[in-house]
Amino acid sequence: MIRWLAALALSVAALGFAAPASAAPDQNTVYLDTKDGRITIQLRPDLAPKHVQQLKTLTKRGFYNGVVFHRVIDGFMAQTGDPTGTGMGKSDLPNIPAEFSKAPFKRGTVGMARSQDPNSANSQFFICFGDASFLNNQYTVVGEVTSGMDVVDKIKKGSSAQNGTVQNPDKIVRMSLAQDGQ
Repeated sequence: MIRWLAALALSVAALGFAAPASAAPDQNTVYLDTKDGRITIQLRPDLAPKHVQQLKTLTKRGFYNGVVFHRVIDGFMAQTGDPTGTGMGKSDLPNIPAEFSKAPFKRGTVGMARSQDPNSANSQFFICFGDASFLNNQYTVVGEVTSGMDVVDKIKKGSSAQNGTVQNPDKIVRMSLAQDGQ
């Protein structure tokens, strides 16, 4: 019986159906943990390699841990990534030149926030609650939420009178790369 199973395993492997040896976690998957659960984001280096690299570098540093969602507009987006929580802060890394693409801004799209200067993205990013096609070709798409949109929907919304400014905002408890096993 054992010889037969071994022969069957060799035959299956010869056909290319062998089980992969412990596949490594995807290096472009990010886990963003909030008080309400986990948001999984698939980064898109094929669309924005420089922006993705910056997000990964900052995530590895622990930069995003404890950072608030300072601007959250119901039906539009939740913005985070500013260590000051004011919408004016950024990391100590250089700003990134725009990497606009044809990828649309829709529910679950992750984009980089910036000032009026298209080449001013740094550490702030946002997650779209719904269609935001007016941002197409104006902002850089860096990824998409692959699970946890129910968690995104629970992020505390800001005041529409204050352009989404949030009083006592929710925060990123922890942000990590899947490849780091967290």
